[in-house]
Amino acid sequence: MSCKSTKVAPSVDFDHSCSDSVEYLTLNFGPFETVHRWRRLPPCDEFVGARRSKHTVVAYRDAIYVFGGDNGKNMLNDLLRFDVKDCSWCRAFTTGTPPAPRYHHSAVVYGSSMFVFGGYTGDIYSNSNLKNKNDLFEYKFATGQWTEWKVEGSLPVARSAHGATVYSDKLWIFAGYDGNARLNDMWTISLQDREHACWEEIDQSGEIPPSCCNFPVAVCRDKMFVFSGQSGAKITNNLFQFEFQGHMWTRIPTEHLLRGSPPPPQRRYGHTMVAFDRHLYVFGGAADNTLPNELHCYDVDSQTWEVIQPSHDSEMPSGRLFHAAAVILDAMYIFGGTVDNNVRSGEMYRFQFSCYPKCTLHEDYGKLWENRQFCDVEFILGEKTKQESSEDEGAAGGPKDMPAGNRPSGTQPLLEVSIREAEAQPFEVLMQFLYTDKIQYPRRGHVQDVLLIMDVYKLALSFKLSRLEQLCVQYIEASVDLQNVLSVCENANKLQLDQLKEHCLNFVVKESHFNQVIMTKEFEHLSTPLIVEIVRRKQQPPPRVYSDQPVDIGTSLVQDMKAYLEGSGFEFCDIILLLDGHPRPAHKAILAARSSYFEAMFRSFMPVDGQVNISIGEMVPSKQAFESMLRYIYYGDVNMPPEDSLYLFAAPYYYGFSNNRLQAYCKQNLEMNVTVENVLQILEAADKTQALDMKKHCLHIIVHQFIKVSKLPNLRSLSQLLLLDIIESLATHISDKQCAEMCSDI
Repeated sequence: MSCKSTKVAPSVDFDHSCSDSVEYLTLNFGPFETVHRWRRLPPCDEFVGARRSKHTVVAYRDAIYVFGGDNGKNMLNDLLRFDVKDCSWCRAFTTGTPPAPRYHHSAVVYGSSMFVFGGYTGDIYSNSNLKNKNDLFEYKFATGQWTEWKVEGSLPVARSAHGATVYSDKLWIFAGYDGNARLNDMWTISLQDREHACWEEIDQSGEIPPSCCNFPVAVCRDKMFVFSGQSGAKITNNLFQFEFQGHMWTRIPTEHLLRGSPPPPQRRYGHTMVAFDRHLYVFGGAADNTLPNELHCYDVDSQTWEVIQPSHDSEMPSGRLFHAAAVILDAMYIFGGTVDNNVRSGEMYRFQFSCYPKCTLHEDYGKLWENRQFCDVEFILGEKTKQESSEDEGAAGGPKDMPAGNRPSGTQPLLEVSIREAEAQPFEVLMQFLYTDKIQYPRRGHVQDVLLIMDVYKLALSFKLSRLEQLCVQYIEASVDLQNVLSVCENANKLQLDQLKEHCLNFVVKESHFNQVIMTKEFEHLSTPLIVEIVRRKQQPPPRVYSDQPVDIGTSLVQDMKAYLEGSGFEFCDIILLLDGHPRPAHKAILAARSSYFEAMFRSFMPVDGQVNISIGEMVPSKQAFESMLRYIYYGDVNMPPEDSLYLFAAPYYYGFSNNRLQAYCKQNLEMNVTVENVLQILEAADKTQALDMKKHCLHIIVHQFIKVSKLPNLRSLSQLLLLDIIESLATHISDKQCAEMCSDI
């Protein structure tokens, strides 16, 4: 995600589903909100509602609704409404009997109603009648009517500090605290028909999160996510996902996150997590006796975390816990919470999301490997063959594969490379890494799968792939357990992988592990030298060696492809791109992987002379814009001058890129970065590309800033027709008085 202080329009029509289809975007011109900007909105006045924490907020249409919580002395059951358009607070209209005052309850929106479940009730001031609840209330936004649902049959145990969400017309309740113990059960109830509704306990499977409370849940891509929370001694910073269809839990692995890469947020409780587009956003909470205020973002597609850098003009909220958050359109709203010194807050903050279609660079290159396209190298692995594309071999230190019968006609014979020490399966994993910068991890902890990654690690050492080395080491070290440690240790000894062997020996001699390991059958069959080494290490542990040397995590695919475009890949060029007659060497496999236009050309209409004329429809881009497009194709770069964005605005359609990511950045670049300094260059580009709305926008700026524009040297180099356009605009929009004043200033 971009960390720059860029802006989006409220009406930005990006494809929020980020599908593979390319959706056409239109330009808008203001007003805009800065991307990643925190803005402090009017706080809730005490005469409207008390400052609070442990409350809930939900979003309905253009308003945020706040229910319950506590003000430090009493539990609350008032309902507040914040209008996000005029930034005003009021008490929401209500009739009927509301839920009893409570906190640590849950609230969700379904249809035109809010549903409140459970929570902790009683008098905290006198410490009397305190108990958890399992009641369910509905509030109708249209009428303000509160109604309690009386449900027959079995009920969830009364609870507070649980998670709740709506999916497939049902309310889903997970975990929480029942007054004696933390829970990890799950219940659901249909919200479609109150008369026939009944609670149903869900039979969960998979890696079910430990019993926990004070955690958030969020739904993204038809899955429910749970992050951290209070779970006693088992508290972790694990992220879990729940499949609604199969009722299956999965722990999201972190072994693929390299040292030096952004780690997951530290473990915490009382935080919020919301979903927007393909991302989860985690804010606040109590993290090991601190109240952090960074905003963490998890990309569901790439399974990576990052800390969002706020815009330079942000009004950051302080750290807090037991606040609440909701999303309206493309912004997150955070209200209340407990801040320093146990003080309740009445503050409301707004955070502006960014929403760009995802980068498909790694997926596009991965398809080269999956489809075995444009191969020109054949690897001999023992008695088996692999065929590879030298484009990625030059870029990342390795090759690629495809059935020879599917190769485009007229291609050169394959170059054979023999790698006798490599087995097919680990070599396959290595090749997958070279093309995608990641590996598909097998089942964690299973002996055969760990041994496979050890073979991959051995290959990574041979090919000097530092990044792959680190990925393998992290996976193996995280997978070593009491059941497989001896097998892993013996294999590390056999493969002379000293770092992994050292890790296994230290694991075995650990006080809590040693007796269990030496009583296993596997220990009886261990080689004598290893048994001796284990016994000696137990009796006399070696001194710990600490190194402050930074770990070499190697180069990423993006870094490799950047270097490849800038010079390191010139000797592997096999196609010439002609821009207005000027040649630019390039690589067929890379162009084909990123563009369906080039893929079709190289498969069926390959020019005999190996030269391709570059245009975008009828228009030939500038040399600078063409280089910007090549940077996007090779390594996904979207940074470019605004005038380049105008040339490339239509490129995704003409060249058949996987989605409209490039155009989305071009759109924003044009909307936000047309200035007095560059308006003439953009006017020329708009005229050349027949972008009439942008040309009109530029002329508007020129007219209203003409004194400054008239002093720009580029004005003299404009074509006669453009100068006439400027004069015509000035004549249309400038009064006689303004014209006289302007002439006296020029």
